[in-house]
Amino acid sequence: LSLRFPQKLWKMLESGNFQSIWWSEGGKCVAINKDLFETEVLGRDGQQVFHTQKIRSFMRQLNAYGFTKMQRNFQRSASLPEFLAEEAAASARSQILYYYNPSFNREHPMLLETCKRR
Repeated sequence: LSLRFPQKLWKMLESGNFQSIWWSEGGKCVAINKDLFETEVLGRDGQQVFHTQKIRSFMRQLNAYGFTKMQRNFQRSASLPEFLAEEAAASARSQILYYYNPSFNREHPMLLETCKRR
């Protein structure tokens, strides 16, 4: 029995076996470190989790199942040294993608059945 995309994603998040993808916002969002995900998950030889090796195809699957990309808004400091430190941190964060789906919530696994392909 093969799992649908949302079930595979859920199982991956709950396994704790991957550093490139995790629950965010208290289990309401999926956070993905894009570069690490490409090598750790999509670049696997043999045991592929998803039927793709391209991040764009993976993101299309997220969209097809009703996930929306969330923008992260961070407050910036007025002082130059703090601003430069925040810029360095922001560039590291820019590799992290956040996706939300109201039917995909860690605290409510029964909602997973309502997560359907559009």
